[in-house]
Amino acid sequence: MATTTFKEAYGVLQQHAQTLREQQEPNIDDLLTIVTESVGAYKTCQERIDAVEKALEKALSEAVAVPKEAVRGAKTATTTDSTDDADDIPF
Repeated sequence: MATTTFKEAYGVLQQHAQTLREQQEPNIDDLLTIVTESVGAYKTCQERIDAVEKALEKALSEAVAVPKEAVRGAKTATTTDSTDDADDIPF
């Protein structure tokens, strides 16, 4: 069984787990198929999780890096502006 999405692969894992829980006696004839499909589905899920983790780490590191630079620039501009504006208070 070829799964392409996390949702499909996770569904296979849930289905097989339910099948195994409900069995009164192990069905040895289906066990190899269940295990093979479950291993493939698990690998698909793990690959998707790893890809999402990497993408999130990259996105978050980029998001955190940009505001730090912007904040540094804003602090410098604010400090410079407030010093210059001290003599220009209208009251």
